[in-house]
Amino acid sequence: MRVGIAEVLRLCSFQAVEAIGDQVRALCPIHGSTSANSRSFSANLRMNNFRCFKCGTSGNQLDLWVIVCKLPPHEAALNLCAKLGIDVPEIRGG
Repeated sequence: MRVGIAEVLRLCSFQAVEAIGDQVRALCPIHGSTSANSRSFSANLRMNNFRCFKCGTSGNQLDLWVIVCKLPPHEAALNLCAKLGIDVPEIRGG
């Protein structure tokens, strides 16, 4: 995918509480949190994956956008490309 998880997190207004190398932690953009210092959500910016240790969700950058936007995967991908001004990749028969 041409979009990294860092870009998706930025669209979710994600604010890291802790960062060690490529790993960032903060409150979960999916379920929220009662504490501003929560670190239940972890994302690896290099590997483009995430996991919340409280609500149990995990996946890649598109999985996160699907959950946050509450859209089916194809629509979420189109929405994400539109928000970031990226041309939608096309598969052409040959």
